[in-house]
Formats: sequence, structure tokens, C-alpha cells
Amino acid sequence: MPASIILSNLSLSTSDGRSLCSNIDLTFGAERTGLVGRNGVGKTTLLASICGEHHPQAGRVVVTGTVGLLRQDVQLRAGATVADLFGARGQLALLRQAERGEAAADDLAEVDWTFEARLQAALARLGFDLAPETELERLSGGQITRVRLAALVFAQPDFLLLDEPTNNLDQDGRKVVTDLLAAWRGGAIVVSHHRNLLETMDAIVELTSLGATRYGGNWSRYREQKAVELAAVRHDLAHAERRLCEIDGKTQEAAERKDRKNSGGKMKRAKGGMPRILAGARKDRSEDTGGKNAQIAERRHAEALEALDMARRRIEVLQPLSVKLPATGLPAGREVVWLDGVTAGYRPEQPVLRDLSFTIVGPERVALVGPNGSGKTTLLKLIAGELRPFSGTVRVRPDFALFDQKVSLLNPGLSILENFGRLNPAAGANACHAALARFMFRADAALQVVGSLSGGQMFRAGLACVLGGISPPSLLILDEPTNHLDIESIEAVEAGLRAYDGALLVVSHDEAFLQAIGITRRLDLAVKMPCANGGIT
Repeated sequence: MPASIILSNLSLSTSDGRSLCSNIDLTFGAERTGLVGRNGVGKTTLLASICGEHHPQAGRVVVTGTVGLLRQDVQLRAGATVADLFGARGQLALLRQAERGEAAADDLAEVDWTFEARLQAALARLGFDLAPETELERLSGGQITRVRLAALVFAQPDFLLLDEPTNNLDQDGRKVVTDLLAAWRGGAIVVSHHRNLLETMDAIVELTSLGATRYGGNWSRYREQKAVELAAVRHDLAHAERRLCEIDGKTQEAAERKDRKNSGGKMKRAKGGMPRILAGARKDRSEDTGGKNAQIAERRHAEALEALDMARRRIEVLQPLSVKLPATGLPAGREVVWLDGVTAGYRPEQPVLRDLSFTIVGPERVALVGPNGSGKTTLLKLIAGELRPFSGTVRVRPDFALFDQKVSLLNPGLSILENFGRLNPAAGANACHAALARFMFRADAALQVVGSLSGGQMFRAGLACVLGGISPPSLLILDEPTNHLDIESIEAVEAGLRAYDGALLVVSHDEAFLQAIGITRRLDLAVKMPCANGGIT
């Protein structure tokens, strides 16, 4: 029987019982499917349900075949090695014993002499030549992700379930993952915001609070179909608004006619021009007709309201975010970052950065690039004052904001609204709510505790709290800002950053993102070359 995953009338909820999505009916076969949707809608929970690690609120999951899951974050124990990710410490130890001639006769029967060669082949497929005994603490986060993916492929499951597989990967790493999936002949469900990766998918499934919808084709084809849907829903919304106005208008006219008629009847009865019995009968009929008309009008009003509410909910799902930012007023010639002869790292005998000099002036948009392990995060810590150089000088304008990958500028124990007030003490209540609403934290959503948010929601909340104030900082330092954002949020942030008139220093491997925000210069830590302004490029 061919491998398959069937979801029937599935409803998902969080661990505390909050509903995520419902009425999901999907079937997955031997094709590559991109799973997209806004942060917090339940994409990771859906993968966990398929693996049996999460119990759905309702419905059934039927899996025929084997699945392998690549999680976003994994806690690794101290001293863990590459072999541990393959679940092969025991197998490797037995192999080493046999190679030294120390294995017992019974153990020799269990030795897989091809094991290490197959493990090395799996690593090579992901671009590595590592000894199985290599300790993971020697690898960068992106390198560990690639080794975990190699271990997953080594197990040869029928389905790969990949949760943001390109997070923390440099350009070479992203290409390796893309090439791997292009050659994969089993099934694959890929949660990703990496648009270039989604272009290689056979289908896109969008998860929303209203359910799940499958679109045949890649990311570009999906966007074309979504544009058609949005146009249709906007038409439905306009029709629903007109219909409600018409019904309310007719109801008002009918009520006014009834009032005039009733007033005329009262005048006739007062003059005595109508027998009392006849007047009473007409009054009863009028009241009975009036009651039925009121019921009809109330039902039509309720139906029109329901249609309007549904259209608005669909607009909410389909309408892209729109972000507008206040001006910083940063002058073109103002120096915001200056490094002169900086050598830095974590051990003086083994510095990460050596004799580094560059400046950022005015509203420049600078991308800090280089492969994993080249020192990008170290440089950001220097600029933010979290790390002191071994030698050299670092000078930075005081009004800057650093968005690290954990969004540490937010207090996880406070709500989004409370964090906004903490970072913008001069803002009134209405300004707080309006600023958060621009980043889709409306009404009760603004009351969510930051520590309960998904990674993407937390980053969006950080942007809302920092950029939504009346005086945003003149320098933004962003460390892999797209890692945990859904694609619509990325596009909203891109639109907001394009409108931002301050300076940007961005670490990102997302080339589409860098192009969208108008990067004007690149500082490549892998290759130091002199450039016109005395910096590096």
C-alpha cells in the first residue's frame, strides 16, 4: 500500500485548550507540500499531531508508512556528538571495537561494516565531511541543523516533516536543503517561510483559523490564486455592507410608515368616525402584521450581519498586513556606527574578529553577510555593547534597538500591551492600541503574555513595541529577523522597513528579504576588501 497521511475532520488546540484551527480534511502522498500560515495558527502542532506527539482536539490522523520529524529547536546534552544525532553511539562503539579486534564473537555478528560509510554518505549529501565522533558544541546552529537533517534522511522515512528547515542556514546551507528536497522521491511536508524553497514545492497548503486549503502548484501559483480569492472576498464584503444598509434602511422606512398610519388611526378614533368594534379589529390586525414584519426584519438583519461578519473574517485571513512607521529624522551625514581596528571574540588567544574597521553613516541599509561561524552575531554583540573588544574602538549612537533571535528587549512576564507601555511611557492608551493593531495585535490579542507567544508572534510584538512609538530609534540592528516570521508578516515587515527612514544593520540569509528592504551595502566577514568609505565589503 502506498504511503499516505490522511487527516479527517481534524481540530487542533493549544496545551491550555485554546482553539487553533478546525475542520481540516487533507491527504498527503508522495509529493512535496509547503505548509504555510500565520504565526500561531498551528503549523507546528499539525506536524506534532501527524507524528503522534500531540493529541488533536477532535478528528483522526491515519498514517500509512513511516515519518521523520525535523523540529525547529532541540536541546542537546553536553558532550553530544554527530553519532548521537543518528542514534548510533552504540553501533559506532561496537564498530570501533571490531576494528581494533576487541569485539567478542557474538558481537561480531551484530557489526554493520557498512554503517560508517552510509553515515558519511548521508552527511556528504548535506555538504559535510565530519567524523561521527565530532562534538556538536564545535558546530554552529546552522551546521547542527544540517547534521540533524542528514540523520533524518539516513533513516529513510516515507515522509519528511520539516519545521522551518532553513532557519539559521547560510546561503550554501539553504541551497543544500533545496537540492535535497528536489531529489526527494518520498512525501514531504515542509513548514517554511523561505520563498525560494516554496517555489520548488508541488503543492501549498495554507492553514488558517477557518481551516486548511490546498493549492496545486508552487509558491508563485499559490499567490496568483490568493490574489483572485482576495478580489472575490472584497467584492463579497462590499455587497454584504450594501445589503445591510439596504435592510436597515427599509426597516426604518417601514417603521416610519407604521408610525404615521397608527397616528392617523388614533385621530379617526378620537373624532368618532369609526365604530369601536371595527377600530379595535383593525388595531389588532395592525399589531399582528407589525409583529410579523418586525420578526422578518430582525431575521433579515441577522442574516445580513452574519454574511458581513463572514466576509470580514475572510478578509482578515486574506488581507496582507500593512505597517506604517513614524519618522526618525536621521540626517544623511550623521554617523551611527564606527569601528576602528577592532579585534574581539570570547577567548583572547582565539579571536573571532581581527582588526575590523567600518562605519555606517546616515540612513544606510547595511547587510552583514558571511557563512555560519564567520562572526556575524559576535559583531552585533559588540555594536550593542554586550561584548567588549580585546582591542580597538566601537562607537554607536545611543538610540538604537537590537532585535536578537530571542527578542530579549521584551519582558516575557508582561503582556504585549504592558511591554509597549514600558518601552513607550509617553504613549496614551489609544496610541498603544492603535500601534499594536497595525501589527495585528488587536483588542484581546494585545493582552497576550509575551512568554506564551510563538517565535514569530514574539518578533512581531517586538517590532510593534519598538517601531510603533512616536519616536522610533534611528538605528535598527536585526539578527535573522525572518527566521520565525510567517510569510505575510515578513512581507509586512518588509513594507514597514522600506518606509523606515533610519539606519539598518541586518544579519540575514534571506536574499529575497534583503532585496525587498533595499539593502545599499554589504559587509562580508568572510572576505575583507577595501571599499570607498574605508570600510569592508
